[in-house]
Amino acid sequence: MPLALRFAAASHVGRVRSKNDDSGYAGTYLAVVADGMGGHVGGDVASASTVLDLVHLDQPHHADAETILPDEIQTANTILNELVNHNPKLQGMGTTVTALLLTGDTFQFSHIGDSRAYRLKDGKFEQVSKDHTFVQRLVDEGRIRPEEAETHPHKNVLMRVLGDSDASPELDIAQIPTAAGERWLLCSDGLNACVPEVMVERIVRGTKDLQEATDDLIELTLQRGAPDNVTIVLFDVVEETADDQALKDLLEEARADDAHSLDTGQILIAASGSDVEASAALLRHQMATRPHKLVGAAQLATESGLIPIVTQRSGERRAAELLTHKSEQARQEQLASIQAAELAYANDRSKARAEKVHGRLAGVGASNILGDGVAGVGRRSIMPRWLFPAFLAFMTIVAVVITWFAYSWTQTQYYVGNYAGKVAIFKGVSQELGPLKLSHLDTPTDVPLDVLPAYTQQRIKNALPARDLEHAQEIVGELLITARQTCPVVAPTPSDGSASPSPLPSYCSDSGSIEAPSLESPTPTPTPSPSTSSNPTAPSTSPAPATSPSAPTTTPAAAATPAGGQS
Repeated sequence: MPLALRFAAASHVGRVRSKNDDSGYAGTYLAVVADGMGGHVGGDVASASTVLDLVHLDQPHHADAETILPDEIQTANTILNELVNHNPKLQGMGTTVTALLLTGDTFQFSHIGDSRAYRLKDGKFEQVSKDHTFVQRLVDEGRIRPEEAETHPHKNVLMRVLGDSDASPELDIAQIPTAAGERWLLCSDGLNACVPEVMVERIVRGTKDLQEATDDLIELTLQRGAPDNVTIVLFDVVEETADDQALKDLLEEARADDAHSLDTGQILIAASGSDVEASAALLRHQMATRPHKLVGAAQLATESGLIPIVTQRSGERRAAELLTHKSEQARQEQLASIQAAELAYANDRSKARAEKVHGRLAGVGASNILGDGVAGVGRRSIMPRWLFPAFLAFMTIVAVVITWFAYSWTQTQYYVGNYAGKVAIFKGVSQELGPLKLSHLDTPTDVPLDVLPAYTQQRIKNALPARDLEHAQEIVGELLITARQTCPVVAPTPSDGSASPSPLPSYCSDSGSIEAPSLESPTPTPTPSPSTSSNPTAPSTSPAPATSPSAPTTTPAAAATPAGGQS
Protein backbone atom coordinates (compact mmCIF):
# COMPACT_ATOMS: atom_id res chain seq x y z
CA MET A 1 0.00 0.00 0.00
CA PRO A 2 1.22 3.55 -0.72
CA LEU A 3 2.38 5.58 2.29
CA ALA A 4 1.19 9.02 3.38
CA LEU A 5 1.47 11.39 6.35
CA ARG A 6 -1.10 12.13 9.07
CA PHE A 7 -0.04 15.46 10.54
CA ALA A 8 -0.53 18.29 13.00
CA ALA A 9 1.32 21.60 13.34
CA ALA A 10 1.39 24.68 15.58
CA SER A 11 3.51 27.79 16.09
CA HIS A 12 3.66 30.41 18.86
CA VAL A 13 5.49 33.73 19.14
CA GLY A 14 6.54 32.91 22.74
CA ARG A 15 6.57 35.22 25.76
CA VAL A 16 9.45 37.55 24.80
CA ARG A 17 9.55 38.08 21.02
CA SER A 18 7.39 40.75 19.38
CA LYS A 19 6.94 38.84 16.09
CA ASN A 20 7.05 35.24 14.95
CA ASP A 21 10.05 34.52 12.70
CA ASP A 22 9.25 30.78 12.48
CA SER A 23 7.32 29.09 9.65
CA GLY A 24 6.07 25.53 9.30
CA TYR A 25 4.18 23.35 6.81
CA ALA A 26 2.74 19.84 7.03
CA GLY A 27 1.00 18.01 4.19
CA THR A 28 0.32 14.53 2.87
CA TYR A 29 3.86 14.12 1.50
CA LEU A 30 5.89 17.10 2.80
CA ALA A 31 6.88 18.50 6.21
CA VAL A 32 9.02 21.62 6.72
CA VAL A 33 10.16 23.79 9.64
CA ALA A 34 12.09 27.04 9.08
CA ASP A 35 13.38 29.28 11.88
CA GLY A 36 14.13 32.82 10.71
CA MET A 37 17.06 34.58 12.33
CA GLY A 38 15.39 36.85 14.87
CA GLY A 39 18.49 38.90 15.50
CA HIS A 40 18.17 40.41 12.01
CA VAL A 41 15.55 42.38 10.17
CA GLY A 42 13.63 40.02 7.93
CA GLY A 43 13.73 36.74 9.85
CA ASP A 44 10.01 36.28 9.16
CA VAL A 45 10.61 37.14 5.49
CA ALA A 46 13.35 34.50 5.17
CA SER A 47 11.40 31.66 6.80
CA ALA A 48 8.07 32.44 5.12
CA SER A 49 9.61 32.83 1.66
CA THR A 50 11.53 29.55 1.99
CA VAL A 51 8.53 27.51 3.19
CA LEU A 52 6.18 28.92 0.53
CA ASP A 53 8.77 28.12 -2.14
CA LEU A 54 8.70 24.44 -1.09
CA VAL A 55 4.97 23.72 -0.63
CA HIS A 56 4.45 22.85 -4.32
CA LEU A 57 6.52 19.69 -3.69
CA ASP A 58 3.64 18.24 -1.62
CA GLN A 59 2.69 15.58 -4.19
CA PRO A 60 3.41 11.84 -4.50
CA HIS A 61 5.48 11.68 -7.69
CA HIS A 62 8.65 13.53 -8.75
CA ALA A 63 10.90 12.93 -11.75
CA ASP A 64 14.14 13.54 -9.80
CA ALA A 65 13.11 12.35 -6.35
CA GLU A 66 16.61 12.27 -4.80
CA THR A 67 17.64 15.77 -5.85
CA ILE A 68 14.46 17.82 -6.14
CA LEU A 69 14.25 18.80 -2.44
CA PRO A 70 17.85 20.08 -2.04
CA ASP A 71 17.63 21.73 -5.46
CA GLU A 72 14.46 23.60 -4.46
CA ILE A 73 16.06 24.69 -1.18
CA GLN A 74 19.02 26.06 -3.12
CA THR A 75 16.53 27.90 -5.35
CA ALA A 76 14.87 29.31 -2.24
CA ASN A 77 18.29 30.55 -1.15
CA THR A 78 18.73 32.30 -4.51
CA ILE A 79 15.35 33.97 -4.05
CA LEU A 80 16.44 35.26 -0.63
CA ASN A 81 19.47 36.83 -2.31
CA GLU A 82 17.20 38.46 -4.89
CA LEU A 83 14.96 39.86 -2.14
CA VAL A 84 18.03 41.41 -0.47
CA ASN A 85 19.15 42.91 -3.80
CA HIS A 86 15.74 44.56 -4.18
CA ASN A 87 15.57 45.67 -0.54
CA PRO A 88 18.97 46.30 1.13
CA LYS A 89 17.25 46.67 4.52
CA LEU A 90 16.95 42.87 4.53
CA GLN A 91 20.75 42.49 4.44
CA GLY A 92 21.86 39.74 6.81
CA MET A 93 18.56 37.87 7.07
CA GLY A 94 18.67 34.09 7.19
CA THR A 95 16.74 30.98 8.13
CA THR A 96 17.21 27.36 9.10
CA VAL A 97 15.41 24.64 7.12
CA THR A 98 14.59 21.07 8.11
CA ALA A 99 12.45 19.25 5.53
CA LEU A 100 11.23 15.73 4.75
CA LEU A 101 9.66 14.74 1.41
CA LEU A 102 7.96 11.33 1.16
CA THR A 103 8.65 9.58 -2.16
CA GLY A 104 7.31 6.03 -2.17
CA ASP A 105 8.74 4.31 0.91
CA THR A 106 11.66 6.74 1.33
CA PHE A 107 12.06 10.12 2.99
CA GLN A 108 14.19 12.67 1.11
CA PHE A 109 15.81 14.59 3.98
CA SER A 110 17.44 18.04 3.72
CA HIS A 111 18.67 20.11 6.65
CA ILE A 112 20.64 23.23 7.48
CA GLY A 113 20.80 25.12 10.79
CA ASP A 114 19.71 24.07 14.28
CA SER A 115 16.06 23.17 13.85
CA ARG A 116 15.68 19.48 14.64
CA ALA A 117 14.15 16.26 13.32
CA TYR A 118 13.34 13.42 15.74
CA ARG A 119 12.07 9.93 14.88
CA LEU A 120 10.20 7.40 17.02
CA LYS A 121 10.67 3.99 15.41
CA ASP A 122 10.48 0.49 16.90
CA GLY A 123 10.26 2.03 20.37
CA LYS A 124 13.44 4.11 19.94
CA PHE A 125 13.30 7.93 20.05
CA GLU A 126 16.33 9.56 18.41
CA GLN A 127 17.50 12.84 16.87
CA VAL A 128 18.06 12.39 13.12
CA SER A 129 19.34 15.87 12.28
CA LYS A 130 22.63 17.40 13.39
CA ASP A 131 22.86 20.97 14.72
CA HIS A 132 25.04 23.25 12.61
CA THR A 133 26.14 25.32 15.61
CA PHE A 134 29.44 26.40 17.09
CA VAL A 135 28.96 24.38 20.27
CA GLN A 136 28.04 21.22 18.31
CA ARG A 137 31.33 21.54 16.48
CA LEU A 138 33.11 21.82 19.84
CA VAL A 139 31.31 18.65 20.96
CA ASP A 140 32.27 16.83 17.73
CA GLU A 141 35.91 17.82 18.25
CA GLY A 142 35.81 16.57 21.86
CA ARG A 143 36.53 20.01 23.33
CA ILE A 144 33.38 20.07 25.48
CA ARG A 145 30.91 17.48 26.72
CA PRO A 146 27.32 17.34 25.34
CA GLU A 147 25.88 18.43 28.69
CA GLU A 148 28.15 21.49 28.68
CA ALA A 149 26.76 22.54 25.31
CA GLU A 150 23.34 23.22 26.85
CA THR A 151 24.72 26.07 28.96
CA HIS A 152 27.51 27.29 26.69
CA PRO A 153 27.39 31.09 26.14
CA HIS A 154 27.65 30.62 22.34
CA LYS A 155 25.09 27.84 21.96
CA ASN A 156 22.97 29.96 19.59
CA VAL A 157 25.80 30.78 17.17
CA LEU A 158 24.98 29.17 13.80
CA MET A 159 27.64 27.95 11.39
CA ARG A 160 25.33 27.25 8.42
CA VAL A 161 22.03 28.85 7.35
CA LEU A 162 20.17 29.89 4.24
CA GLY A 163 20.48 33.57 3.47
CA ASP A 164 22.39 36.22 1.59
CA SER A 165 25.74 35.31 3.15
CA ASP A 166 26.41 32.23 0.97
CA ALA A 167 25.67 31.72 -2.72
CA SER A 168 25.64 27.92 -2.34
CA PRO A 169 25.09 26.80 1.26
CA GLU A 170 26.04 23.24 2.16
CA LEU A 171 23.02 21.09 3.10
CA ASP A 172 22.87 17.80 4.97
CA ILE A 173 20.97 15.47 2.62
CA ALA A 174 20.00 11.81 3.01
CA GLN A 175 17.58 9.17 1.78
CA ILE A 176 15.90 7.53 4.79
CA PRO A 177 13.81 4.35 4.30
CA THR A 178 10.51 4.57 6.16
CA ALA A 179 7.53 2.39 7.02
CA ALA A 180 4.04 2.73 8.43
CA GLY A 181 4.02 3.18 12.21
CA GLU A 182 6.83 5.72 12.49
CA ARG A 183 6.25 9.06 14.21
CA TRP A 184 8.37 12.12 13.38
CA LEU A 185 8.80 15.47 15.09
CA LEU A 186 10.21 18.59 13.41
CA CYS A 187 10.75 21.61 15.67
CA SER A 188 12.52 24.96 15.89
CA ASP A 189 15.09 25.45 18.64
CA GLY A 190 12.50 27.30 20.70
CA LEU A 191 11.35 23.86 21.91
CA ASN A 192 14.64 22.16 22.80
CA ALA A 193 15.99 25.39 24.35
CA CYS A 194 13.26 25.17 27.03
CA VAL A 195 12.06 21.59 27.26
CA PRO A 196 14.47 18.71 28.04
CA GLU A 197 14.57 15.96 25.44
CA VAL A 198 13.27 13.37 27.91
CA MET A 199 10.07 15.40 28.43
CA VAL A 200 9.64 15.85 24.68
CA GLU A 201 9.99 12.09 24.20
CA ARG A 202 7.41 11.36 26.89
CA ILE A 203 4.77 13.50 25.15
CA VAL A 204 5.58 12.26 21.63
CA ARG A 205 5.57 8.65 22.78
CA GLY A 206 2.62 8.80 25.16
CA THR A 207 0.04 11.02 23.42
CA LYS A 208 -1.79 9.25 20.62
CA ASP A 209 -3.65 12.24 19.18
CA LEU A 210 -1.27 14.29 17.03
CA GLN A 211 -2.88 17.69 17.58
CA GLU A 212 -3.13 17.11 21.32
CA ALA A 213 0.57 16.18 21.49
CA THR A 214 1.49 19.28 19.44
CA ASP A 215 -0.55 21.57 21.70
CA ASP A 216 0.98 19.96 24.81
CA LEU A 217 4.52 20.66 23.56
CA ILE A 218 3.64 24.30 22.84
CA GLU A 219 2.00 24.70 26.26
CA LEU A 220 4.94 23.13 28.06
CA THR A 221 7.32 25.53 26.30
CA LEU A 222 5.21 28.51 27.35
CA GLN A 223 5.14 27.28 30.96
CA ARG A 224 8.95 27.21 30.97
CA GLY A 225 9.32 30.82 29.82
CA ALA A 226 9.38 30.55 25.99
CA PRO A 227 11.99 33.27 25.33
CA ASP A 228 11.97 32.35 21.64
CA ASN A 229 9.40 31.49 18.98
CA VAL A 230 8.46 27.82 18.95
CA THR A 231 7.13 25.77 16.02
CA ILE A 232 6.09 22.10 16.02
CA VAL A 233 5.29 19.78 13.10
CA LEU A 234 4.30 16.26 14.22
CA PHE A 235 3.27 13.46 11.86
CA ASP A 236 2.71 9.71 11.60
CA VAL A 237 3.62 7.57 8.59
CA VAL A 238 0.52 5.56 7.61
CA GLU A 239 -0.70 3.37 4.76
CA GLU A 240 -3.20 5.03 2.44
CA THR A 241 -6.71 3.57 2.60
CA ALA A 242 -9.18 3.29 -0.27
CA ASP A 243 -10.93 6.40 1.04
CA ASP A 244 -7.61 8.27 1.05
CA GLN A 245 -6.98 7.26 -2.56
CA ALA A 246 -10.47 8.34 -3.61
CA LEU A 247 -9.98 11.71 -1.91
CA LYS A 248 -6.60 12.12 -3.57
CA ASP A 249 -8.12 11.43 -7.02
CA LEU A 250 -10.85 14.01 -6.38
CA LEU A 251 -8.28 16.60 -5.32
CA GLU A 252 -6.17 15.90 -8.43
CA GLU A 253 -9.22 16.49 -10.61
CA ALA A 254 -10.02 19.66 -8.66
CA ARG A 255 -6.47 20.96 -9.15
CA ALA A 256 -6.63 20.25 -12.89
CA ASP A 257 -10.02 21.97 -13.23
CA ASP A 258 -8.79 24.80 -11.03
CA ALA A 259 -5.75 25.49 -13.20
CA HIS A 260 -7.95 25.50 -16.32
CA SER A 261 -10.70 27.68 -14.88
CA LEU A 262 -8.58 30.42 -13.29
CA ASP A 263 -9.03 33.72 -15.07
CA THR A 264 -5.90 34.69 -17.00
CA GLY A 265 -6.42 38.36 -16.13
CA GLN A 266 -6.34 37.60 -12.40
CA ILE A 267 -3.19 35.54 -12.84
CA LEU A 268 -1.52 38.37 -14.78
CA ILE A 269 -2.29 40.82 -11.97
CA ALA A 270 -0.63 38.48 -9.45
CA ALA A 271 2.30 37.91 -11.82
CA SER A 272 2.93 41.65 -12.07
CA GLY A 273 3.36 41.91 -8.26
CA SER A 274 1.32 45.12 -8.23
CA ASP A 275 -1.50 43.85 -6.01
CA VAL A 276 -0.67 42.17 -2.69
CA GLU A 277 -4.25 41.01 -2.14
CA ALA A 278 -4.36 39.41 -5.60
CA SER A 279 -1.15 37.50 -4.80
CA ALA A 280 -2.46 36.41 -1.39
CA ALA A 281 -5.78 35.32 -2.94
CA LEU A 282 -3.95 33.25 -5.58
CA LEU A 283 -1.83 31.51 -2.90
CA ARG A 284 -4.91 30.73 -0.79
CA HIS A 285 -6.80 29.50 -3.84
CA GLN A 286 -4.02 27.14 -4.88
CA MET A 287 -3.41 25.69 -1.41
CA ALA A 288 -7.12 25.09 -0.80
CA THR A 289 -6.99 22.04 -3.11
CA ARG A 290 -4.58 20.04 -0.92
CA PRO A 291 -4.81 18.88 2.73
CA HIS A 292 -2.21 20.81 4.71
CA LYS A 293 -1.41 22.87 7.81
CA LEU A 294 0.52 26.14 7.39
CA VAL A 295 1.72 27.96 10.52
CA GLY A 296 3.83 30.91 11.64
CA ALA A 297 5.05 33.70 9.37
CA ALA A 298 4.17 31.72 6.21
CA GLN A 299 0.55 31.54 7.33
CA LEU A 300 0.57 35.29 8.03
CA ALA A 301 1.93 36.06 4.55
CA THR A 302 -0.64 33.80 2.85
CA GLU A 303 -3.79 34.60 4.77
CA SER A 304 -3.38 38.30 5.50
CA GLY A 305 -0.63 39.63 3.21
CA LEU A 306 1.00 41.30 6.23
CA ILE A 307 4.45 40.36 4.90
CA PRO A 308 3.92 41.94 1.47
CA ILE A 309 7.37 41.26 0.01
CA VAL A 310 6.88 37.50 0.58
CA THR A 311 3.25 37.51 -0.58
CA GLN A 312 4.14 39.33 -3.80
CA ARG A 313 7.20 37.22 -4.58
CA SER A 314 5.47 33.89 -3.91
CA GLY A 315 2.38 35.02 -5.82
CA GLU A 316 4.52 36.05 -8.80
CA ARG A 317 6.24 32.67 -8.90
CA ARG A 318 2.98 30.71 -8.65
CA ALA A 319 1.32 32.91 -11.29
CA ALA A 320 4.25 32.32 -13.65
CA GLU A 321 3.85 28.55 -13.23
CA LEU A 322 0.12 28.78 -13.98
CA LEU A 323 0.68 30.94 -17.06
CA THR A 324 3.27 28.44 -18.32
CA HIS A 325 0.77 25.62 -17.74
CA LYS A 326 -1.95 27.53 -19.59
CA SER A 327 0.38 28.24 -22.51
CA GLU A 328 1.25 24.56 -22.78
CA GLN A 329 -2.44 23.67 -22.61
CA ALA A 330 -3.25 26.14 -25.40
CA ARG A 331 -0.40 24.75 -27.51
CA GLN A 332 -1.70 21.20 -27.11
CA GLU A 333 -5.22 22.29 -28.04
CA GLN A 334 -3.92 24.11 -31.13
CA LEU A 335 -1.90 21.05 -32.16
CA ALA A 336 -4.99 18.85 -31.79
CA SER A 337 -6.99 21.25 -33.99
CA ILE A 338 -4.31 21.18 -36.70
CA GLN A 339 -4.19 17.36 -36.63
CA ALA A 340 -8.00 17.20 -36.89
CA ALA A 341 -7.99 19.59 -39.86
CA GLU A 342 -5.29 17.55 -41.63
CA LEU A 343 -7.28 14.36 -41.05
CA ALA A 344 -10.46 15.96 -42.42
CA TYR A 345 -8.56 17.19 -45.48
CA ALA A 346 -7.16 13.71 -46.15
CA ASN A 347 -10.64 12.18 -45.80
CA ASP A 348 -12.11 14.70 -48.26
CA ARG A 349 -9.45 13.89 -50.86
CA SER A 350 -10.01 10.14 -50.45
CA LYS A 351 -13.77 10.60 -50.77
CA ALA A 352 -13.45 12.75 -53.92
CA ARG A 353 -11.17 10.22 -55.61
CA ALA A 354 -13.50 7.36 -54.75
CA GLU A 355 -16.52 9.20 -56.20
CA LYS A 356 -14.60 10.07 -59.39
CA VAL A 357 -13.59 6.44 -59.96
CA HIS A 358 -17.14 5.28 -59.25
CA GLY A 359 -18.54 7.76 -61.80
CA ARG A 360 -16.18 6.56 -64.52
CA LEU A 361 -17.05 2.94 -63.87
CA ALA A 362 -20.75 3.77 -64.21
CA GLY A 363 -20.12 5.30 -67.67
CA VAL A 364 -20.59 8.87 -66.55
CA GLY A 365 -18.47 11.42 -68.44
CA ALA A 366 -16.06 13.76 -66.86
CA SER A 367 -18.37 16.67 -67.63
CA ASN A 368 -21.17 15.11 -65.59
CA ILE A 369 -18.87 14.51 -62.66
CA LEU A 370 -17.90 18.18 -62.68
CA GLY A 371 -21.38 19.55 -63.21
CA ASP A 372 -23.72 17.27 -61.38
CA GLY A 373 -24.02 16.97 -57.71
CA VAL A 374 -21.73 15.77 -55.00
CA ALA A 375 -18.77 14.67 -57.12
CA GLY A 376 -18.26 18.16 -58.45
CA VAL A 377 -18.47 19.63 -54.99
CA GLY A 378 -15.97 17.10 -53.74
CA ARG A 379 -13.45 18.04 -56.40
CA ARG A 380 -13.88 21.77 -55.94
CA SER A 381 -13.16 21.34 -52.17
CA ILE A 382 -9.66 19.99 -52.86
CA MET A 383 -6.97 22.53 -51.90
CA PRO A 384 -4.53 23.76 -54.61
CA ARG A 385 -1.44 21.61 -54.97
CA TRP A 386 0.97 24.48 -54.24
CA LEU A 387 -0.61 25.39 -50.87
CA PHE A 388 0.77 22.52 -48.78
CA PRO A 389 4.45 22.90 -49.94
CA ALA A 390 4.15 26.65 -49.38
CA PHE A 391 2.88 26.02 -45.85
CA LEU A 392 5.78 23.65 -45.16
CA ALA A 393 8.29 26.21 -46.47
CA PHE A 394 6.77 28.94 -44.32
CA MET A 395 6.89 26.77 -41.20
CA THR A 396 10.52 25.87 -41.96
CA ILE A 397 11.45 29.55 -42.13
CA VAL A 398 9.63 30.23 -38.86
CA ALA A 399 11.44 27.32 -37.20
CA VAL A 400 14.84 28.59 -38.42
CA VAL A 401 14.14 32.11 -37.13
CA ILE A 402 12.98 30.81 -33.74
CA THR A 403 16.03 28.55 -33.50
CA TRP A 404 18.36 31.48 -34.30
CA PHE A 405 16.77 33.69 -31.68
CA ALA A 406 16.88 30.85 -29.13
CA TYR A 407 20.58 30.25 -29.81
CA SER A 408 21.32 33.98 -29.56
CA TRP A 409 19.61 34.02 -26.18
CA THR A 410 21.67 31.10 -24.90
CA GLN A 411 24.84 33.09 -25.61
CA THR A 412 23.75 35.73 -23.06
CA GLN A 413 23.67 33.15 -20.27
CA TYR A 414 26.43 31.98 -17.92
CA TYR A 415 26.95 29.03 -15.61
CA VAL A 416 29.66 27.55 -13.41
CA GLY A 417 30.72 24.05 -14.41
CA ASN A 418 33.49 21.47 -14.57
CA TYR A 419 36.42 21.85 -16.96
CA ALA A 420 39.19 19.24 -16.75
CA GLY A 421 38.45 18.63 -13.06
CA LYS A 422 38.47 22.32 -12.13
CA VAL A 423 35.86 25.00 -11.62
CA ALA A 424 35.25 27.18 -14.67
CA ILE A 425 32.81 29.78 -15.95
CA PHE A 426 30.99 28.90 -19.18
CA LYS A 427 29.06 31.18 -21.50
CA GLY A 428 25.82 29.69 -22.81
CA VAL A 429 23.65 26.88 -21.44
CA SER A 430 24.76 23.38 -20.56
CA GLN A 431 22.65 21.58 -23.17
CA GLU A 432 23.47 20.24 -26.62
CA LEU A 433 21.36 20.05 -29.78
CA GLY A 434 22.80 17.03 -31.54
CA PRO A 435 26.34 18.00 -32.59
CA LEU A 436 25.74 21.67 -31.66
CA LYS A 437 27.07 22.70 -28.24
CA LEU A 438 25.22 25.62 -26.72
CA SER A 439 28.07 26.78 -24.49
CA HIS A 440 31.80 27.44 -24.51
CA LEU A 441 34.50 28.05 -21.93
CA ASP A 442 34.62 31.67 -20.81
CA THR A 443 36.89 31.82 -17.74
CA PRO A 444 38.92 28.87 -16.38
CA THR A 445 40.12 28.87 -12.77
CA ASP A 446 42.64 26.91 -10.73
CA VAL A 447 40.10 25.71 -8.13
CA PRO A 448 39.98 21.87 -8.25
CA LEU A 449 36.64 20.14 -7.81
CA ASP A 450 37.92 17.42 -5.50
CA VAL A 451 38.61 19.82 -2.59
CA LEU A 452 34.96 21.00 -2.50
CA PRO A 453 32.13 19.27 -0.57
CA ALA A 454 30.56 16.32 -2.38
CA TYR A 455 27.18 17.97 -2.84
CA THR A 456 28.81 21.12 -4.24
CA GLN A 457 30.83 18.98 -6.66
CA GLN A 458 27.63 17.33 -7.87
CA ARG A 459 25.93 20.70 -8.44
CA ILE A 460 28.90 22.02 -10.40
CA LYS A 461 29.06 18.89 -12.56
CA ASN A 462 25.35 19.38 -13.31
CA ALA A 463 26.02 23.10 -14.13
CA LEU A 464 25.32 25.86 -11.60
CA PRO A 465 23.37 28.63 -13.41
CA ALA A 466 24.17 32.31 -12.90
CA ARG A 467 22.21 35.45 -13.70
CA ASP A 468 25.14 37.05 -15.51
CA LEU A 469 28.95 37.04 -15.65
CA GLU A 470 29.26 39.08 -12.44
CA HIS A 471 27.03 36.63 -10.58
CA ALA A 472 29.09 33.69 -11.94
CA GLN A 473 32.26 35.37 -10.67
CA GLU A 474 30.63 35.82 -7.24
CA ILE A 475 29.79 32.09 -7.15
CA VAL A 476 33.37 31.17 -8.07
CA GLY A 477 34.61 33.55 -5.36
CA GLU A 478 32.51 31.69 -2.78
CA LEU A 479 33.84 28.36 -4.07
CA LEU A 480 37.43 29.67 -3.83
CA ILE A 481 36.85 30.59 -0.18
CA THR A 482 35.49 27.08 0.47
CA ALA A 483 38.46 25.50 -1.34
CA ARG A 484 41.00 27.50 0.67
CA GLN A 485 39.64 25.98 3.88
CA THR A 486 41.43 22.78 2.83
CA CYS A 487 44.80 24.49 2.25
CA PRO A 488 47.67 23.30 4.49
CA VAL A 489 49.28 25.65 6.99
CA VAL A 490 52.87 26.38 5.90
CA ALA A 491 55.33 27.30 8.62
CA PRO A 492 57.86 30.11 7.94
CA THR A 493 61.21 29.00 6.45
CA PRO A 494 63.84 28.46 9.19
CA SER A 495 66.65 31.04 9.18
CA ASP A 496 69.34 28.38 8.80
CA GLY A 497 67.74 27.19 5.52
CA SER A 498 67.67 23.57 6.76
CA ALA A 499 64.35 22.83 5.07
CA SER A 500 62.19 24.54 2.52
CA PRO A 501 58.39 24.34 2.67
CA SER A 502 56.45 22.40 0.07
CA PRO A 503 54.93 24.70 -2.55
CA LEU A 504 51.27 25.58 -1.95
CA PRO A 505 48.61 24.76 -4.56
CA SER A 506 48.00 27.79 -6.76
CA TYR A 507 44.48 28.34 -5.45
CA CYS A 508 45.84 28.64 -1.88
CA SER A 509 48.00 31.62 -2.77
CA ASP A 510 46.74 35.14 -2.22
CA SER A 511 47.82 35.85 -5.78
CA GLY A 512 45.42 33.20 -7.07
CA SER A 513 42.69 34.69 -9.24
CA ILE A 514 39.20 33.44 -9.94
CA GLU A 515 39.53 34.93 -13.39
CA ALA A 516 42.83 33.28 -14.38
CA PRO A 517 43.22 33.18 -18.16
CA SER A 518 44.52 29.60 -18.01
CA LEU A 519 44.09 26.58 -15.79
CA GLU A 520 47.68 26.61 -14.55
CA SER A 521 49.43 29.68 -13.16
CA PRO A 522 52.63 30.45 -15.15
CA THR A 523 55.95 30.13 -13.36
CA PRO A 524 57.40 33.61 -12.82
CA THR A 525 60.83 34.30 -14.27
CA PRO A 526 63.24 35.47 -11.56
CA THR A 527 64.82 38.88 -12.10
CA PRO A 528 68.30 39.39 -10.65
CA SER A 529 68.69 42.30 -8.29
CA PRO A 530 71.89 44.27 -7.66
CA SER A 531 74.03 43.24 -4.70
CA THR A 532 73.77 45.37 -1.62
CA SER A 533 77.39 44.64 -0.60
CA SER A 534 80.61 45.95 -2.11
CA ASN A 535 82.16 42.51 -1.62
CA PRO A 536 81.38 40.48 -4.74
CA THR A 537 81.77 37.22 -2.88
CA ALA A 538 79.31 38.10 -0.11
CA PRO A 539 76.02 36.19 -0.39
CA SER A 540 73.03 38.32 -1.27
CA THR A 541 70.01 38.20 1.02
CA SER A 542 66.46 37.75 -0.18
CA PRO A 543 63.22 37.73 1.78
CA ALA A 544 61.81 34.43 2.88
CA PRO A 545 58.98 33.13 0.65
CA ALA A 546 55.58 34.36 1.78
CA THR A 547 53.29 31.80 3.19
CA SER A 548 49.56 31.81 2.90
CA PRO A 549 47.95 30.28 5.94
CA SER A 550 44.89 28.29 5.21
CA ALA A 551 41.53 29.74 6.04
CA PRO A 552 40.29 28.45 9.38
CA THR A 553 37.63 25.83 9.13
CA THR A 554 35.54 27.44 11.84
CA THR A 555 36.02 30.50 13.96
CA PRO A 556 33.27 32.17 15.89
CA ALA A 557 34.40 35.59 14.69
CA ALA A 558 34.69 34.87 10.95
CA ALA A 559 32.60 31.84 10.07
CA ALA A 560 29.84 31.99 12.63
CA THR A 561 26.57 33.73 12.02
CA PRO A 562 25.12 35.08 15.29
CA ALA A 563 21.50 34.23 15.67
CA GLY A 564 20.76 37.04 18.05
CA GLY A 565 19.23 34.73 20.56
CA GLN A 566 17.29 32.85 17.96
CA SER A 567 18.49 30.55 15.23
